[in-house]
Amino acid sequence: METLQVVMSPLLLTLKIAAISTFFVALLGILIAYMLAKKEFAGKWLADVLVTLPLVLPPTVTGYILVILLGKNGIIGSVFTGITGSGILFTWQAAAIAAFVVSLPMMVKTAASAIGAVDRSVEEAACTLGRSEFETALFITLPLAKKGIIAGCVLSFARAVGEFGATLMVAGNIQGRTSTMPLSIYGAYQAGNNELANLLVIILVAISLITIAATSKLGER
Repeated sequence: METLQVVMSPLLLTLKIAAISTFFVALLGILIAYMLAKKEFAGKWLADVLVTLPLVLPPTVTGYILVILLGKNGIIGSVFTGITGSGILFTWQAAAIAAFVVSLPMMVKTAASAIGAVDRSVEEAACTLGRSEFETALFITLPLAKKGIIAGCVLSFARAVGEFGATLMVAGNIQGRTSTMPLSIYGAYQAGNNELANLLVIILVAISLITIAATSKLGER
């Protein structure tokens, strides 16, 4: 029973953080992906670089930048403190923000590729028939690109589940509060509890295999 509790607590926390992160990644990621795939605007290359940056930055660097932003004197942290009266660092919400930041590029890159591949003649035909650009995007472009969008969501969820470095920086490894699966594996290994570490690793590998299988199935359709 004790082992079950030790496993379920970080597992449920990880799934909650990954689900919340993926929800917001989908909302913002689709918008950014559409803009990058279909629009030309000043600074487009810079927007693309900024979105891609978390993919190439060491997780600790990403985490350090988030610590500055989420601290009580940071842009985000000061707003959160003003609303709630408490800081956001070392909370599960901080872990969710870290997961969002590191998984957003997965969504944007995958969705932008799918949206960019949609035949422009179909979109132009819809506009000719009186559809607005918004209606065309909502009812024509995004449905035709849904395979890539769903794949982006799946990959973003998997990335959020496996996030470690940035989460450790902004949320710490507080048992029962911010200790996600990757952090729990690290803690178990540090404590010499290889049995628990092995069990947690097996669960994470299983989740990863399910993610790969789901992505592959989407690619076959």
